Amino acid sequence: MTHPTSAATPSQVIRFFHRGAVVTVTGEPTTRTVLDWLRERERATGTKEGCNEGDCGACTVVLGELDAQGQLQLASVNACIQFLPTLDGKALFTVEDLQALGQDKQAARAHDADLHPVQQAMVECHGSQCGFCTPGFVMSMWSTYEAHQQAGTRPSRQQLADDLSGNLCRCTGYRPILDAGQRMFDLPAVRLDRAAVVRALEGLKAPAALDYTAATRTPQGERTNHFHAPRSADELAALRLAKPQARILAGSTDVGLWVNKQFRDVGDLIYTGRVADLQRVEECGDELWIGAAASLEDAWRALVQRAPQLTDVWLRFASPPIRHAGTMGGNVANGSPIGDSPPILMALDAQIELRKGAAVRRMPLTDFYLDYMKNALQDGEFVQAVAVPLAAFKRQVRGYKISKRFDCDISALCAGMAIEVDGGKVKSIRLAYGGMAGIVKRAAHAEAALLGQPWTQASVRAAQQAMKQDYQPLTDMRASDGYRLQVAQNLIERLWLETRSDAPLAPGDTSVFSVLPHATA
Repeated sequence: MTHPTSAATPSQVIRFFHRGAVVTVTGEPTTRTVLDWLRERERATGTKEGCNEGDCGACTVVLGELDAQGQLQLASVNACIQFLPTLDGKALFTVEDLQALGQDKQAARAHDADLHPVQQAMVECHGSQCGFCTPGFVMSMWSTYEAHQQAGTRPSRQQLADDLSGNLCRCTGYRPILDAGQRMFDLPAVRLDRAAVVRALEGLKAPAALDYTAATRTPQGERTNHFHAPRSADELAALRLAKPQARILAGSTDVGLWVNKQFRDVGDLIYTGRVADLQRVEECGDELWIGAAASLEDAWRALVQRAPQLTDVWLRFASPPIRHAGTMGGNVANGSPIGDSPPILMALDAQIELRKGAAVRRMPLTDFYLDYMKNALQDGEFVQAVAVPLAAFKRQVRGYKISKRFDCDISALCAGMAIEVDGGKVKSIRLAYGGMAGIVKRAAHAEAALLGQPWTQASVRAAQQAMKQDYQPLTDMRASDGYRLQVAQNLIERLWLETRSDAPLAPGDTSVFSVLPHATA
């Protein structure tokens, strides 16, 4: 059930800003997706269902939240894997909102068309073919449009391509879509009334944690599922102790697939998206502290600011909607052997911070993974943060992602590497790989073959041979075992070519993607 509201609402209902008003939602399952709610309840069918797993971008919507300074921040996400209760306290924008903004423009400026500049540009540049993916593209473009209008800037064509990397067009219409992305800034500007949205979100702030409940039918009968959204790490710790079997939910980039594709019953959920003190990314003393609830986008931006050589991996990590929704803590805790964050973090000597009640412990990330999809978490414990020593950024750091396409692809393997050379010899070396074993781990034998040795091609050859003892790679649809081992060995040589003292190669000499004029500030 959905209806407008202006009165104070108990915490057991979901409240968010949508279509110019605050709405409340009750009675919907805790795992009802935003996409299904829009299409089936609101009849807002502009948002499309494509893959239903956060890959194609047809369902892209934009969420608005207030940051710590009370400023409105907009971010594109995939509606198909976002659960409806995660909207509590936020603003939801769909392609229908752009139509309304365009009509406001017509009334104010007497233009003939009632389309938003993003939509008008798509028409003028013939950016839509079959049209199914178009609303998703439009919403991603609108997010870019608002960001640059707010900053008084214009994106480059490559920036537009990067922003649209989570939107797939089966009709191969990317050129006119990019044309439209440039054209939209030439049309009379139409801006979101941010002040009105800020006022609405200020009114939605709730001092109490959300405890949303809904009846769920199971083969064993009907039961009540809970969706908890604590506001602090202390509240999260207490909930985790009280409900150790509840599922921790962050960006639902994994859990959403369990529900949509595997039809899994995930039971009670504890959502970390409202835990403000775990969303921080900041320098604390001699380390970079990344809260577990910090988005992948914020976390990776902080890493790249300190190690620009990681830009390639950042931009190729999934897509903007996934990086906006997903969290660094979730990506690390997930334990996928093909995860892209853990190899980089291991190369940076990251520690993982675990909490159970008031007790906090740390361990090297290299010790966290025990076996395939098994980790060192105890009952009632959760990942609180990842800490990276600032000293690690003083080394020469590299990240290499190997996949079949540049944008939005799962890695065949991903490598994180860091080396310090003193007097021509290897003083320290970190070689961490994902996609090579049941867990992400460092290549201990290869590292041992290099440590203390001259940083020469001969030492590289010795390390490549030693690596055969480190991994027994698997064969799957992404790569064969032989290919994975060969590439992993070759990446050590690539590291040497880029960091050797005698005529090191520029990025353009080792990567075909280095010529792309990305803007990542």
